[in-house]
Amino acid sequence: MYMKDVSRKGFLYATAFFSGMSVMAIEMGASRLLTPYFSSSQVIWTIIIGIIMIAMAIGNVWGGRMADADPSPRRLYGRLLAAAVWTALIPIAGRYLILGITFLVVMAVKGSYLVWASFASCLVLFVFPLMLLGTVTPSLIKYATGSLEDNGRTVGTIEACGTIGSILGTFLPTFITIPSFGTAVTFYIFAGILALLSAFYFFSIGEHRLRGAMFAAGIIALIVLPFDTSFAFWEKDLLYEDESIYNYLRVREDEDSVILSTNVLEGIQSIYKKGGGLTGMYYDYALAAPLMVGGKEDPLSLMVLGMGTGTYARQCLEFYPRMTAEGVEIDQKIADLSRRYFDLPEEIPVLVEDGRACLRNAGSYDVIMVDAYQDITIPFQMSSAEFFTLVKEHLKPGGVMVVNMNMKTDVEGGINDYLIDTIVSVFPEVRTVLVANNTNEVLFASENENIVENLKRRTNELEDQDPLKGQLLSVLSGLKEEEGGERILTDDRAPVELLGMKALDALIADTLEAYGGLEGLLG
Repeated sequence: MYMKDVSRKGFLYATAFFSGMSVMAIEMGASRLLTPYFSSSQVIWTIIIGIIMIAMAIGNVWGGRMADADPSPRRLYGRLLAAAVWTALIPIAGRYLILGITFLVVMAVKGSYLVWASFASCLVLFVFPLMLLGTVTPSLIKYATGSLEDNGRTVGTIEACGTIGSILGTFLPTFITIPSFGTAVTFYIFAGILALLSAFYFFSIGEHRLRGAMFAAGIIALIVLPFDTSFAFWEKDLLYEDESIYNYLRVREDEDSVILSTNVLEGIQSIYKKGGGLTGMYYDYALAAPLMVGGKEDPLSLMVLGMGTGTYARQCLEFYPRMTAEGVEIDQKIADLSRRYFDLPEEIPVLVEDGRACLRNAGSYDVIMVDAYQDITIPFQMSSAEFFTLVKEHLKPGGVMVVNMNMKTDVEGGINDYLIDTIVSVFPEVRTVLVANNTNEVLFASENENIVENLKRRTNELEDQDPLKGQLLSVLSGLKEEEGGERILTDDRAPVELLGMKALDALIADTLEAYGGLEGLLG
């Protein structure tokens, strides 16, 4: 039996448990580290899982050979210490490496920028520590089995400990450490666990390497504790920065506005104009929807699916004071921010739930706003024909659905084309309007064929000095009737991530072309 350096198998089982926990914690942390730069999608998860499995497989082979060559746990716990140091440095060096790698990818490849940049970033940041952690199981099996009489039970126990640790390593970051302390601290916590395992081993055998292990752990603490771990490290004096179960959140303020950005570091998820009025964004275009509703003189009712901090609901109540509004937002922290920083009126209730799940049990509304799409982060369950049918069922007679689509490109067969075809398959009347100087496109859909006539009549009734009238005239002049096609998204088949990537590639290519290539962009 190769247990000369460890007095009890229990410590080897504990090593399997905590290393398995750390593997999954690093995997969950990897997603959150990459999300602010590449957004969150099935594509990113596929890359993370694939690279981690490759790293673990390499580690398994390497660990088995190392254990056969030197049947002593010393090398294993040295590798755990190295993995701990690397893991602790990920949130510090990672943000710089990701941006640098992304820049190099844009220079080197044509198309599929998101895939290549996220793949290269994941490869550089996570392969080494996970390969080291991949050596744990074969090494422990070698150290813990000394006879054929109980090796099946021993191997089974080691595997079970690793699996149970992996389960906890999946849940703890998602529900506790990341939303409570952040991604960076999550990496530090599990790096500390690995460092302590190593230090405890060397201490237990009276090994002089204990000093080295403790010194390394101290260096980790000195490096990471005072370090600024903000994702948006170039931003100063942010009003708020935090992470939730679903998003990286950043609130900044200027003289006129308070702005929320989520996940992708550039862009506006919600905005609050301190002086009220129009925002200059797609919300202003969507204000046409209440005037499209047919046959209603009573106060109109609004439901916003993807409430954010309530920009659209607040605007509707400002310009249509007799209107009532409520919203659905899946992220509790965003719902809290709406009251804390964005002055959302108390009379606008916000339900914290998935939009589609909430709509099943909701009432009927005159206007339903679907604002759940952000860059390539498009929930497939809110992009299918079945979903839009559900929306239609919850519209009152003459009601209007308004959808914000934000990936408009000139490439045929883009994500917006699929969404439009899908909606036309459900609603008989569908109109779109492009948002000026933006990639957003606002869609209006209804069973009422007179929505354009209703908008024209009510716009003409407004006084000329009304600030809304000019905006509505702009919407009317840009409305386009959609006839639809065969590109239908369903619950069974909705490849929104791949379609979103295609649109993102086109937008990046257009930007580079507009600036005359990278030289022009940098110059």
